[in-house]
Amino acid sequence: MIIMNEQQIMEMYGMEDAIPDVKATLHSLADGKIENPLRTVIEFPERSASVLYMPCADLSEGIAANKTVTIFPENPKTNGLPTTQGVVLVTDATDGRHLAMLNASYLTRLRTGAMSGLATDRLARKEASVLCVIGTGGMAYEQVLGVLAVREIREILLVNPTRSKAEAFGERLRREGWVSAEVSIEIVGDVDEAVKRADVINCATRSETPVFDGETIRPGTHVNGVGSYLPHMREVDETFIRRCSKVIADDLHGVKEEAGELIYADRSGAWSFDELHGELVHLVTGQVSGRETEEEITFFKCVGAAYYDLAVAKGVYRKAEAGRQGVQVEV
Repeated sequence: MIIMNEQQIMEMYGMEDAIPDVKATLHSLADGKIENPLRTVIEFPERSASVLYMPCADLSEGIAANKTVTIFPENPKTNGLPTTQGVVLVTDATDGRHLAMLNASYLTRLRTGAMSGLATDRLARKEASVLCVIGTGGMAYEQVLGVLAVREIREILLVNPTRSKAEAFGERLRREGWVSAEVSIEIVGDVDEAVKRADVINCATRSETPVFDGETIRPGTHVNGVGSYLPHMREVDETFIRRCSKVIADDLHGVKEEAGELIYADRSGAWSFDELHGELVHLVTGQVSGRETEEEITFFKCVGAAYYDLAVAKGVYRKAEAGRQGVQVEV
């Protein structure tokens, strides 16, 4: 079995790997080759915490993965541990051997960024060059990398309640070489000002109230919403959803259970799940259309599904095995 920590994975597997791996798995899903049972969630209400078990298998390739992820929001304040911690167990589905145990924190962020990259590639205007990032916490960085992989971004607007965190975020983008000196990075205090200037907007917050006014969105804007993952969370308002020409979900069952803004709009009558344009699998495989006019406002809503974790876990395992990377242990 190969065991890899986060740093080892980060050094060998990046967005350039994740986007094609997620795309390939979506094609397998469309072909009926992916087995994706419902995930199991155990709640710990006294800590506002939960543990999720997310199994999935690629029937054509004979490989399975199970991600176990914990979400303990009080950790940073009480014990200094991360809010989210996880591992992925990769299994050979032809003989039952356990092939790899991988840290899942970076992979979860990376696959989510790859999903937003795929959605942005098909929904944002081709000449989109201004990216607004609302929330510069844990999930936001790889979201930016996903957009940078598919569009020539010339201006990045960062919006975060704590200015120093936004500054550190921008400095990291430059330090790690993802943006050149020609790309402007600006900290913007007024979210509505930033939204009005943006071609693409990434929302990566755990907000329970909308983070911008839907009336301020310009025609032609694309929005990726990845931060809210519980029914009581809402990153965007009903006005924005009503203005959208196309709403794409990463996974229909997941968003019906967890995407607070869509659940709220559906229950209020402002919008209906029947109006959903499709899932990411349909968008990537051409079963539904992407952007069709310059004026369309589009929205990609993501809450996560196990087949996205399977995609990157398979990719990491294969690359690690080929390059003899990670720690080999007998089990």
